[in-house]
Amino acid sequence: MIVQIYEVRSPAEAAALSRLGADHIGVLVGPGRFPGEIGFGEAGIIFAAVGPASKKVALTLSGDASEIEETAGRLLPDILHVGTLPERAGPADLLRVKRRMPHLKIMRSIAVTGEDCIDAAREYAGIADYLLLDTHLAGDSQIGATGETHDWGISRRIVSSVNIPSILAGGLGPDNVAEAIRLVRPAGVDSKTKTDLPDGSGKDLDKVRGFIQAARAAGEAFGPLPGKRNTYL
Repeated sequence: MIVQIYEVRSPAEAAALSRLGADHIGVLVGPGRFPGEIGFGEAGIIFAAVGPASKKVALTLSGDASEIEETAGRLLPDILHVGTLPERAGPADLLRVKRRMPHLKIMRSIAVTGEDCIDAAREYAGIADYLLLDTHLAGDSQIGATGETHDWGISRRIVSSVNIPSILAGGLGPDNVAEAIRLVRPAGVDSKTKTDLPDGSGKDLDKVRGFIQAARAAGEAFGPLPGKRNTYL
């Protein structure tokens, strides 16, 4: 079971999350158009503190393919995570990035808003190495960071019908991650809002520890769906 933690804001925090066993450590990178974005220089320093057993994930909310490619080229993350709406950066845009940087692993956020998102997820076959199944609020130009759950039944259908490892996100914390894993059976789970400190200034490491422990136990108890495996790329 992959455990992914967002948003990391300091080298000390990154190192602590690695020690706790987080598989993916995510940083929101950008020029400040969105709250919480961190510039390339600071993000590079944070990534340098990530332990060798964890993967560095750079989240971009840009809809500009050249900016997306620049983020990957300057930071050299293990995974580039694209979190904007598909009309701003669709499968064709990410395919161009993938062709120019064939060794780059790409994670694509999918807004789980209704039945149509199942077909939308299928469009990333052969392009995305991971899908992040997340909540989206109407009017937002980004997917996720809402602190709200979505219809896990739809997420389970994506997991069962799309041959891309899917990470479940959206309002997950230590208290509900086991039930989410039981119902959806994803390749991994993600937490941001529910493991933040109350003032949003950083991560609550006790909550992160509880989230990781609960996710690991549930992953062992329930396992993947028949015919699937929890791939850690």
